[in-house]
Amino acid sequence: MSVVYRPARADDLAATDALVVSAINDLTVRHGFGPMATASPPSFQLFSLKDDPDGLWIAEDDGEILGFAWSWVCGNVWFLAQLFVDPARQGQGIGNELLGRTVEHARKSGAAHRALITFTFNRVSQGLYMRHGLFPKMPIYLFNAARERVMQELPAPPLRAIAIDGSAATMKKLAEIDSRAIGASREKHHRYLLDDPTTTGVLLCAGSDCVGYSYLASSAHIGPLAVTRPDFLHDAFTTALKLAADRSAENVSAFLPGTCDSVLRLAVKQGIRITFPMLLMASPEYGDWTQYLPRNPGFM
Repeated sequence: MSVVYRPARADDLAATDALVVSAINDLTVRHGFGPMATASPPSFQLFSLKDDPDGLWIAEDDGEILGFAWSWVCGNVWFLAQLFVDPARQGQGIGNELLGRTVEHARKSGAAHRALITFTFNRVSQGLYMRHGLFPKMPIYLFNAARERVMQELPAPPLRAIAIDGSAATMKKLAEIDSRAIGASREKHHRYLLDDPTTTGVLLCAGSDCVGYSYLASSAHIGPLAVTRPDFLHDAFTTALKLAADRSAENVSAFLPGTCDSVLRLAVKQGIRITFPMLLMASPEYGDWTQYLPRNPGFM
């Protein structure tokens, strides 16, 4: 039978997660990194499906899922969260067909900016994305270190951390920070994170001024983190590192853009090392992240 492309359904998402894990591990093993992905509940995919079902697409043949594409929109930013094809069916144009449908999602949304995060070594996909007007902008590194190593000589937190609540005033403040950091409000994604029992969010304050926010997973992974000005980023990351190191997890981790010199310098000083290289690709005029640390390649 021929490949059929259709909108995703909620009952597809467990199978698409398994396909994504398989495709990622096939790629990372071939490039010497070993298996990197593990199965997880498709919570954010399901959230995105309910919020905007036009952004999730399936490729299937006789009921077998061969590929999955997922994009979301916030304000004037469209983001391609995932695009993966069964390794056994790659090179047959399935990825290009799925990308075409998500690009149509971007066009219908009217988003002025488009972006994604992909593997630095995935040359085939990068060529595909460039043909659709998304170009390499900057490296993003996954950093990781043992908690005990991070705690050694870690400076005292320079900013005060206050738990994020769901009040209208707090949501307005978060929207202001995001608008300055990434050019779009992400209120719906903040509400998603606040409903996640494995994640804690804090506002970061210098005196009486709120200058940023950070989220921390129970695994001591930092992100997303955003600040109102680039000169606040070092202090914000220092504070987030202390909050993460105070947890009982074995390791502390974060995705750090290559444009954030002060944060990279601090990470290396604290013994945090690069474990995985990734790449931000975006449309022209977007992608100057000097005030933002992403959560992961799907959430941004």
